Amino acid sequence: MNDQTVKHALEAMIDAALREPAEPSRHTLIWPDRTWQRLAAMFVAVALGIGLAAGSIAIYIQQYHVPLTLAWTLGAAQAFPLVAAARWPLAAWRIMVAGLLWSCLAIGAGVEFMPWAVPAIVALVFVLFAVGASYSSRIAVGTGLVTAAVLLGVGISTGRIVPWFGMILAGIVVVTLLFGNAVGGRHQALELLDANEELRRQDLAKAAVLEERSRIARELHDVVAHHMSVIALQAEAAPYKIPDLPPPAKDTFELLRDEARRALTETRRVVGLLRSEDDSAERVPQPGLDRIHDLVSAHDGLTIDLRITGMPRPLSDGVDLSAFRIVQEALSNAARYAPGASVRVEVHYGTETLRIAVRDDGPKSAPEHSGGGHGLVGMRERVALFGGTLFTGPQGNGWAVLAELPYDGQHDPRGDR
Repeated sequence: MNDQTVKHALEAMIDAALREPAEPSRHTLIWPDRTWQRLAAMFVAVALGIGLAAGSIAIYIQQYHVPLTLAWTLGAAQAFPLVAAARWPLAAWRIMVAGLLWSCLAIGAGVEFMPWAVPAIVALVFVLFAVGASYSSRIAVGTGLVTAAVLLGVGISTGRIVPWFGMILAGIVVVTLLFGNAVGGRHQALELLDANEELRRQDLAKAAVLEERSRIARELHDVVAHHMSVIALQAEAAPYKIPDLPPPAKDTFELLRDEARRALTETRRVVGLLRSEDDSAERVPQPGLDRIHDLVSAHDGLTIDLRITGMPRPLSDGVDLSAFRIVQEALSNAARYAPGASVRVEVHYGTETLRIAVRDDGPKSAPEHSGGGHGLVGMRERVALFGGTLFTGPQGNGWAVLAELPYDGQHDPRGDR
């Protein structure tokens, strides 16, 4: 990097500090996004701005013996802009630097250390921190260069400040800007981390839904495959069962048989993509509510009271399977998060819907809190598949799962999207 490049870089930084829009382009540590935090920041800034401006005016009058009007003007220009630093730090800094420069020209030579009141320097430190925390490093470096030029270049060249003390002030400026920029960068990094974590949670939730839908599709494939096989077999056997069947009818049954076989083949091919290598669902009969007693007896760590009310009736295979899986997931969650609980399982055959309720009275020992599967997601997807309703949440001292499935199971899930 040659001298010309360095020169252009410094000029760009200074130009950014003097010309950049005064309002930060994003929410910052100094100007947060929550209303109560903004009000708190404004209250602190106003209190400090008024107090430091009053202190600066008093020092200019009593110690520097400047006229009252000039003292008020210098104090207001060098400290009072702090009241706006929470919202517009860069604008406050520009006014303050102009006030510091004015002091170098307005106050006569012979001052002991510097031509500025100590409260004004304190106000400048606060504003420089706000600038460093709210803007990019490029702007922070530009503000540091301009401030150092006023404190050292103008102050020393006009004899208004002793060189060693000017170096101390310049060091304070550099440290303040670096600290503010580091704090602001950390705040921005944490916000970015939170945003990425939220995106990750959303991605995990979407992945859980897709995983459960794939699982449901694999299970229901066996149900659909059974019915399609029955259709194909009956269509093939029809010409042998019905004597003297007209040729058009035979052609229709042959077409029905061939289409059923093609549909079965395509269904198996598509669902096969969803299966893992060790997935044996296609070779295992899918369970239904006729096996609910076996399911209840399998959970030894729970005291389960099973009640089946209403007039039992035949269920469609999909509704029967989904009802069984909902009870299974509810009991698994109770065993995991409420060990030793008393659980009441109710299956009610209504006139139009099947109602399932699984309620526990809370854990009797420390829960495992182990990371389980996606039980609640699976329940929601199964209920939505058939246009039913689902409630899951705390009830009393425990947890409740309440599901309602229509018997006909006629529902287009695309209508929910």
